[in-house]
Amino acid sequence: MRTAAPHLGALEEPIAEPKSGLGILERIQKKQWMLLVAGLIALDAGMVYLAFRLSYLIRFHSSIPIFQLDVVPSPETYALLIRVLVPFWIISFGLYGLYSRHNLLMGLRETALLSSATSTAVFLVMAFDFLVPNLPMARGWLLISWLAAFLFASAGRFAVRRGVQILRKHGWFIATAIIVGANEEARLLAEQLTRQEYSGLKVLGFIDDSLPLETPVYDHIKSIGSLEFIEYLVQTHQVEELILATSALSQFELIAIFQKFGVSPSLNLRMSSGLYEIIATGFQVREFGSVPLVGLNKVRLTGMSQLAKMVLDYSLTLLLLLVLLPVFAVIALLIKLDSPGPVFYRRRVMGVNGRQFDAFKFRTMVVNGDEVLRCHPELLEEYQQNIKLKHDPRVTRIGRFLRKASLDEFPQFVNVLRNEMSLVGPRMICPDEMALYQQAGINLLTVKPGITGLWQVSGRSDISYQARVQMDMYYIRNWSIWLDLQLLWRTIPCVLSRRGAY
Repeated sequence: MRTAAPHLGALEEPIAEPKSGLGILERIQKKQWMLLVAGLIALDAGMVYLAFRLSYLIRFHSSIPIFQLDVVPSPETYALLIRVLVPFWIISFGLYGLYSRHNLLMGLRETALLSSATSTAVFLVMAFDFLVPNLPMARGWLLISWLAAFLFASAGRFAVRRGVQILRKHGWFIATAIIVGANEEARLLAEQLTRQEYSGLKVLGFIDDSLPLETPVYDHIKSIGSLEFIEYLVQTHQVEELILATSALSQFELIAIFQKFGVSPSLNLRMSSGLYEIIATGFQVREFGSVPLVGLNKVRLTGMSQLAKMVLDYSLTLLLLLVLLPVFAVIALLIKLDSPGPVFYRRRVMGVNGRQFDAFKFRTMVVNGDEVLRCHPELLEEYQQNIKLKHDPRVTRIGRFLRKASLDEFPQFVNVLRNEMSLVGPRMICPDEMALYQQAGINLLTVKPGITGLWQVSGRSDISYQARVQMDMYYIRNWSIWLDLQLLWRTIPCVLSRRGAY
């Protein structure tokens, strides 16, 4: 790490030739985003309109017994209400930043903002209805519209995100980026960001003092100059995203870059996660004698986030247990008939803050599994490397079926009720596996392990161990109740397809 700040002042000579047509390209990109916003406004309006119309049919033209069937609706009145409420919904979406480029195409963040914007619009309409009691508006229709507008708008935005991914392969909706630094962290950033259909970025090159011009750093991406000429490079390449690999820069360099670009209206300055990549529990600032000091939360979820996850866990788990109890009894009988030994298997695993507990599973192996594995040295080596075996001689006949159908994990619902596990979370690991997570293990112990998770819906045992670790870290850093709901929904087809289950 350097100890002196570099000179970022006047230019002496150009470092890289400016690309022709960049001004035209910049205007084209702005028009692309303007067209996207205009299209989203039209799509949202159409989806909200369809939601209101469908809600009208459900409320007044269905035989659902919870509604008053003797109410005679006025089609003209509701047509007028819909024409007024659709623009009101779009205004609410706009106020929540749903047409801001910062929030566009952001998946779960968009979904959360849609939920908040729709709820706010409904509450305001309800308040207006309360203040104007003679307003001819059925509350049942409004409540159905609440849910329908959220679902329809979410579905529309989901389709747009998939469409944009396709267009990005052809150069649409791509922002130009330069990475400052050229160390291992910078190369990893480039590796992840070069999938531009997901990142939306095109990495033009690296800026670093230690490399000669045109030195390859990652794949075809090269060094394009030094920190001394950073302003020139940003201007000539029309850079929209300047990404700092913080471990490659000194404090002086970071401050100098922030002084130059921190408030630039045409450039977004980004810093790599650095320490946050290792510690993702969240930070809190507290003053001691007027000195602000940063502390770390001991758990990832607190307050309302923790409450929302707990409500989701307990409500779904109790419902599933009531439905699945007869299935439990049949599975227990089949296990006893198939091989000698207990019905359940207790696996010692790591919990929140390092507290160990026994995770329950239906037994799928013979009771002398360790002896069987020692008789197959090549399989033992594979198991020690991946903690999984595709063709495991220890697995019983009924155990193979239970694993394929993911039925062996049903008893873990009991662990959820005991507040040891969650329905969704990182994969549970035994104490010996902690070493494989290395620094990331700090994060793993801040949330409860899950019965399902990102690893479960992404291929399960077909993906490498390192990929599993990365998926667990992504889940922990990006948790939201919407992510849990999405993963629960994606678990259903994953279980039915049996992909990666063995």
